[in-house]
Amino acid sequence: MSGHSKWSTIKRKKGAKDAKRAKMFSRIVKEIIVAVKDGGNSDVEFNPRLRLAVNNAKGVNMPKDNIERAIKKGETDEKSLMEVTFEGTGSGGTAIFVECLTDNNQRTVADVRHAFSKYGGSLGKNGSLNYLFDRKGVFVIPKPVMNLEDLELELIDAGLEQLEAEDDKVVITVDYTDFGNMQKKLEGLKIEAENAELQRIPNTYKDLDVPTALSAMNIIEKLEDLEDVQNVFHDINLTDEIISALEEKQ
Repeated sequence: MSGHSKWSTIKRKKGAKDAKRAKMFSRIVKEIIVAVKDGGNSDVEFNPRLRLAVNNAKGVNMPKDNIERAIKKGETDEKSLMEVTFEGTGSGGTAIFVECLTDNNQRTVADVRHAFSKYGGSLGKNGSLNYLFDRKGVFVIPKPVMNLEDLELELIDAGLEQLEAEDDKVVITVDYTDFGNMQKKLEGLKIEAENAELQRIPNTYKDLDVPTALSAMNIIEKLEDLEDVQNVFHDINLTDEIISALEEKQ
C-alpha cells in the first residue's frame, strides 16, 4: 500500500494550507452532524461515530467552539444529509471514486459531472469501478512508546492487516468490518487516533508518467474542492517523482 501511504502524507501536507484547512473543517463538520443524527444523541460517550468525528476534528486542530457548534447543528438542523458516491476515470485511465454528503443531490451530480468533463475526465455509471477498490479502515496514530512489534501483536486480535511507520506516525489498516473493533482496541490501549476513517484502497496501482499523473491529480483536486465532496480515492501509483512534482505545484 505504498501509494496509499504516500498519498496520506501528501494530503496531510496539503491540509496545512488555509484553503485546504477550511475545506477539511467543512468536511468534519458534516461528519459530526451526520454522526449526531444517525447516532440519535450528542454524547460522545454513547455515540461511537460522533466520538470518532470529534477525535478527527481534534486531530486537525479544529477549535472547540467549532466542534460544539457542529454538534448543536446536528441536534437542531432539520436538513438531512445523503451519502452518495460517483465513479469515473481521469487521464491515463485513472480510476476515481468520489464520496459525498449532500442535502441537494441534483446540485452534487451537476458539480461532479462538470469537474470530470471540464478537466479531461469521464463520469461513469455507479458500480463500474467499485470492484477496483477494497474498503478498509485506516487509523493514523502518533508513534507509540511501545515497540512496534509489540503493538502489532496487541492489535492482531482487533483485525490488524497492516501497520506502517511514517516519520512520527503509524498507519494501521484493517478490513472495514473490523473498524469498530480496532477503534475499541486503541481506546483500550489509551491510544488516541489523530485520524480514523473508512477509505477505498485500490487492488492494484496504475503506473503513469509525471505529466499524465499531474493531469489526473488536477481532476482529483478539483473534485476535492467541491462543497459536497468528502473523499476522493484513486489508483495512481504515487512515485517519488510524482510526489515531488505535486509538492512543487503547492
